[in-house]
Amino acid sequence: MNNSIIKYYYGDYGDKEQAAGNNESSKSWASAKMASPTGGGREGAEWPLWEVFIRSKQGLDHKHVGSLHAADAQMAIENARDVYTRRQEGVSIWVVESKYIHASNPDDAESFYEPANDKVYRHPTFYDLPDEVKQM
Repeated sequence: MNNSIIKYYYGDYGDKEQAAGNNESSKSWASAKMASPTGGGREGAEWPLWEVFIRSKQGLDHKHVGSLHAADAQMAIENARDVYTRRQEGVSIWVVESKYIHASNPDDAESFYEPANDKVYRHPTFYDLPDEVKQM
């Protein structure tokens, strides 16, 4: 009985389970979770693309910092932490699978935003902020 512990990292495509003595549980886990983004583990399998947003220590909003491939959301968060917050500059990480992001067409911007132009009461110039309000 082989009780060795194998640690998988991003980019490992299942070669390590053979070194562990072809353990069936590690083989099934590796083939399910560690298929390569280019289909190396399973025929035609690809890791989805995730968009990464980081909130910095000084900021109040999350900013898009890049993209990465990962098998699931937990792996995407861990990889984003390792890649995009090496110097502890972030306090919060959001990952969103790219297929769930929908955007307007920049060519239609004039007609898309035109209805908001006649609602001047929504512009912040009509409001006086009290001195106690530090950040708006």
